Amino acid sequence: MQGLAHEGDVAVGLTTSGSSPNVLKGLEAARGLKATTIVLTGNGGGPVVKVADIAIIGPNGPSWKVQEVHLTLGHIICELVELELAVRP
Repeated sequence: MQGLAHEGDVAVGLTTSGSSPNVLKGLEAARGLKATTIVLTGNGGGPVVKVADIAIIGPNGPSWKVQEVHLTLGHIICELVELELAVRP
């Protein structure tokens, strides 16, 4: 993260449990570099929501169920970014 993220960037983390150590560390590092942090999680959010600027919390349940929601949200977010960038010259 330290070699890639800069102020004004956006870092996105995905974790079904909300407590994946690698996601926590990555978002903490990004936040330290003044990047905006977003996490997609499930099962109540977990500790990762405390280090994210924006937390999108999916359903409780097995990992596959949370991952299906993450996949759908990922497609929606990509579509919205694409639409936004297409409007600008």
